[in-house]
Amino acid sequence: MNLKQITLSLFALIALVSFVKWFLPGGEVSYGPGVFAPNEPTQVNISNAPMFMHNDYFITPLAEFEAQARVLSRKNYSWGRESDLSPVDFALGWGRMSDEAVYDQINIRQNNRFYYWRVQQFPIPRREIETSSANMHMIPASRRVERAIKSVQKGDLVSFSGKLIRAESADGWRWTSSLTRTDTGNGACELVFVERFEILKPEGI
Repeated sequence: MNLKQITLSLFALIALVSFVKWFLPGGEVSYGPGVFAPNEPTQVNISNAPMFMHNDYFITPLAEFEAQARVLSRKNYSWGRESDLSPVDFALGWGRMSDEAVYDQINIRQNNRFYYWRVQQFPIPRREIETSSANMHMIPASRRVERAIKSVQKGDLVSFSGKLIRAESADGWRWTSSLTRTDTGNGACELVFVERFEILKPEGI
């Protein structure tokens, strides 16, 4: 094998590793039982906020938003118009939904920008599951934030802040965030323009 062939093989291997890491993210973080994100996200609605451009889309801030939560599931997206803005969705839990002794009893999955769950037996009331967890479309505001978001594993404790937004394009396409944690179904997901993002390690662990 000559140098050119070795170089091409190396590039192919790097591309394969990158593909597997992106489309089949592995690993899971466990901290044992306990509520690690006790508080629900905080939100302050905004009126008449100036519009700005991001990735060729018009962005209108609707609310200041901050959250600390456990990552119940993550899903990468590279297709569909939404992926121009949001490459990753997180299903997030807070309160008792940040306790892995609870969410380990819930079958959680994500598909087509939705978050689904089912149980054999409810570990906590249905309404608490619905109001203490959410699917959030993450729009990184910078490359640094994007790298941090893409490094997240299931079970991570994360802290982030930014804005809930409406995104629009010149041809009339629109994507709008939910502004409440109590809704369910179509339109209930948060669309978060993420300006700060951290993966936390609980104290004493």
